Amino acid sequence: MKIFPTLFSLACACSLPLAQAREVMDKPNVIIIYLDDSGYGDFSYNGNPVIETPNISRLAHNGLNCTQFYVSSPACSASRYSLLTGRYPGRSGFGTWVIGPGSKPHLRSAEITIAEGLKANGYKTGMFGKWHLGNPNKGNQMSTEALPLAHGFDTWVGTNVSHDYDNAKLLKSDPSGNKPVKGYSEVAKNLPSDDEASTSLTGLYTDAAVSFIKQNKDKPFFAYVAHNQPHLGLYVSEKFKGKSKRGLLGDVMAEVDDSVGRILQTLKDEGIDKNTLVVFSSDNGPWILFRDLKFKNHPKYGEARTHVGYAQPFRDGKGSTWEGGHRVPGIFYWPGVIKPQRLLAPVSTLDVLPTVLTITGAKLPDDRKLDGRNISPYLLGSDSQKVDDFEFIYSYFDNKPSAIRVGPWKLHIRIGSQTGNNYNFKASEKQPLLFNVEEDLGERIDRASEQPEIVERLLKKLRDKRSEIEKTGVIK
Repeated sequence: MKIFPTLFSLACACSLPLAQAREVMDKPNVIIIYLDDSGYGDFSYNGNPVIETPNISRLAHNGLNCTQFYVSSPACSASRYSLLTGRYPGRSGFGTWVIGPGSKPHLRSAEITIAEGLKANGYKTGMFGKWHLGNPNKGNQMSTEALPLAHGFDTWVGTNVSHDYDNAKLLKSDPSGNKPVKGYSEVAKNLPSDDEASTSLTGLYTDAAVSFIKQNKDKPFFAYVAHNQPHLGLYVSEKFKGKSKRGLLGDVMAEVDDSVGRILQTLKDEGIDKNTLVVFSSDNGPWILFRDLKFKNHPKYGEARTHVGYAQPFRDGKGSTWEGGHRVPGIFYWPGVIKPQRLLAPVSTLDVLPTVLTITGAKLPDDRKLDGRNISPYLLGSDSQKVDDFEFIYSYFDNKPSAIRVGPWKLHIRIGSQTGNNYNFKASEKQPLLFNVEEDLGERIDRASEQPEIVERLLKKLRDKRSEIEKTGVIK
């Protein structure tokens, strides 16, 4: 299968002058790099002793390293919804945290994404990677609104869902294409059984993103690079195979890190690095439980269990209501604009849309509730007192609240874990759990009995927010 290296031609190798850079604050370019199931502890800058991620460390050490960075959901589709819309998953109408290839729901056309906001402000927009916000199928009458071009992206190459689904497809935007629907063509299908396609993904997305940057260097652009890795199963190209002391997971992270390095180098080579904001994060915590129990007697089962990542120092991981499901790496990098610093104040992916649209001069939606905040004062070094206080809802499998954080306090009304372990705790609205997650990173000490006033205050806030989402959430 020889199609992958030629999917996107790289920019001409001939010598060309660098782009005439705009003023730094004049419609800066925006790149969001979003990993899949990558935990807080999967990176060298967060202390992993055997995984090497020097380019991501460069982002962290030379940008705004958010040490308390959150996603709204510990699973894929709901998390991506919040990143792109700035809204809690309960407003999506999905009904659950993951949309499979046969699911009827998809991202509604009435939603306004970052891509749509920037496109309306004159930006070229491209997506390179996993979508997982809908798929054309019989349940939705093969709707073209289920895929990225209907939501503000000019171009796309990526998987419709996670690559571990048996019928996962690699698709690309194609004006003359009609598969699976008009405007797209199919590059590969049944990805788990196609090693060549699956191992190509990280490099393919990087090549496409680099080409897009070069083609649009003279105009403002938005690139959303949504890697499939390190979601199980792990796939890595031959160049990075066997390179890490951490085994296959380390190899995968090395290739992702190389992708980040190539994108940063392209920005520098084209003279637009100081005109570009780069946001780096992951959709949720790591898949800490190897799920293919049906293969428990397989001779490679023991090795496969080592493929999962790390949420440490937080409890649990993907699919859980604990911090390990919602706390992920979060970095904002913009040379010459963002001063290198560790930001200890909590922020979330909900804050990305209002912040990006504000900084770029794009219009913020005023006909719907946005749940994120404009945190540009943190990025630009202006008065941080202008940033609204952090109040955050943790959503669970049904996209409804499971917990709330206000200040350092986190209140659980229900708990869940991918592992099925409740760590000897129980939680309900009648008997909630209360943790100080700044003093107690691992959520070990329930403080509810000591702090009844805080419990009452947070419980009221959670109920009020749940009611508001239920009444006003879904845009028809």
